[in-house]
Amino acid sequence: MSLAEYARKRNFAKTAEPKGSRVARSGYRFVIQKHAASRLHYDFRLEIGGTLKSWAVPKGVPFKKGERRLAVHVEDHPVSYMDFEGTIPQGQYGGGTVMVWDRGTFEPLSRTPAKDLEGGKLHFVLAGEKLKGEWYLVRLRGGDEWLLIKGGEDMKPVSAKRDDTSVLSGKSMKALAAGDGRVWQSNRTEKPTFKARIAAAAQQAEAKSKKPKARAERTKKRARPRAAAKKSKLTPDFIEPMKALLVDAPPAGDWIYEIKFDGFRAMAFRDRRGVRLLSRNNKDFAKKFPDVVAAVAALPVDDAVIDGEIVALDDKGRSSFQLLQAYEMGEERPPLFFYAFDLLQLNGRDLRELSLTERKAELQRLLQEEDGMVRFSVSLGSDAEALLQQARELGLEGLIGKRPDSTYEAGARSGAWVKLKLHQEQEFVIGGYTPPGGSRTHFGALLVGYYQGAKLMFAGKVGTGFDRKRLAALHAQFAKIARTSCPFANLPEKRSGRYGQGVTAAEMRRCHWLEPKLVAQIRFAEWTRDDRLRQPVFLGLREDKAAKDVVREKGA
Repeated sequence: MSLAEYARKRNFAKTAEPKGSRVARSGYRFVIQKHAASRLHYDFRLEIGGTLKSWAVPKGVPFKKGERRLAVHVEDHPVSYMDFEGTIPQGQYGGGTVMVWDRGTFEPLSRTPAKDLEGGKLHFVLAGEKLKGEWYLVRLRGGDEWLLIKGGEDMKPVSAKRDDTSVLSGKSMKALAAGDGRVWQSNRTEKPTFKARIAAAAQQAEAKSKKPKARAERTKKRARPRAAAKKSKLTPDFIEPMKALLVDAPPAGDWIYEIKFDGFRAMAFRDRRGVRLLSRNNKDFAKKFPDVVAAVAALPVDDAVIDGEIVALDDKGRSSFQLLQAYEMGEERPPLFFYAFDLLQLNGRDLRELSLTERKAELQRLLQEEDGMVRFSVSLGSDAEALLQQARELGLEGLIGKRPDSTYEAGARSGAWVKLKLHQEQEFVIGGYTPPGGSRTHFGALLVGYYQGAKLMFAGKVGTGFDRKRLAALHAQFAKIARTSCPFANLPEKRSGRYGQGVTAAEMRRCHWLEPKLVAQIRFAEWTRDDRLRQPVFLGLREDKAAKDVVREKGA
């Protein structure tokens, strides 16, 4: 892995972190940095191939032979990062205190450590100031999670005092947090989240009345004796997320409302095997969002299944699908969060038959101390009209309404959850494109549609929302799925229509056709009377929805 991902996550105009570069191998060194971010963990780094290969170890290094700890593989770091110690301001990427916990050299027990690591298993001996002995790194199947395993003889655990002492400065975590160290700025700016602003506006009086009760509950929780550790129950391989029904107006009856996020729906599965982060159509998100995986791994649970959404926030704290796409392409470095809104399993208990109110209470207790990457999606109240107005003023996408007594119906769109949209936006299938014109390169407009039964129906041309890099990236993907015939059942048309969205037989001869496999997120002003999109804008590709599942959304 190169240092490109390391650089992509950081804005060096704002951060004091070293830009770094690959260096000629000077020896096998290691460093372990104790990192108190949203959850305490240890960053384990080995110098191999001119960079620091890095893993986040939520529960620290194992000391007893055969003991294993989850180690989440993260981006390579520059070798110059080895000496970093200090504080990262809260709200910044990885905000918290960092200590050089141990450092020294390691001896790989083979002649080809880089090849061994690529193959998924590395056996090595550490010779540090605190750690001495044999360990293994073993990659788990189907992802980028590893196990750090103690080999050889048992090692006496590090004492509490040494665990809280830097080998670089001799300082404690408390002293470093107090400012006795360098301050490392990163690209994230601390701003009030959009959920905080809308929740404050909607529930200010209610929040005040609940504060004493919440404080008492936290005090009571701290006073409880810690439950004995138990063997965690395995989570299901996959659970299809519950779906919301699009409605034109708030329904009558008892409902609670939450923010409708504009990101990737994701299911997080955590058990003794590690963490799996899956899309709504069971695709692996772990490699795309390793920081989310590490944050879920650090949660204080034996096992859990969490339903939520991965979002990128703009400078006003709103979720933006376009920013999320720019993050994936390495163009932007927005703050990323996993907003959790439902809990399906916790510590061996299946919660799906509990009411929504009970499930969210369990989830809130689990995340009440979390202010990092995994965040609790609050319920905003029940006054849909007032909340919609506030959402409109804040420029949000809309609201999700849920019945408080609803159970979790996996894969169902039963109407117990509804969505109220303030903007017209949905997925469409890309079936072709027009040639470029003027100064544009690669292609002119996308030809998109939706399924009506087994037929792909043409919905319009999408010619805006692209920059040069995106035009080139899309065109490269199109080359792999080209076809000679038109996939749309309702083309050609007799005339191009009032807004130029029609495709006549003459124009079809100039079009390029594609296998209907790619799904795009499109925002548009409205549907025209001839069922075409008016003023459509391309937001990005969606890998979390199958093309055959894309239908025209209509309000109930």
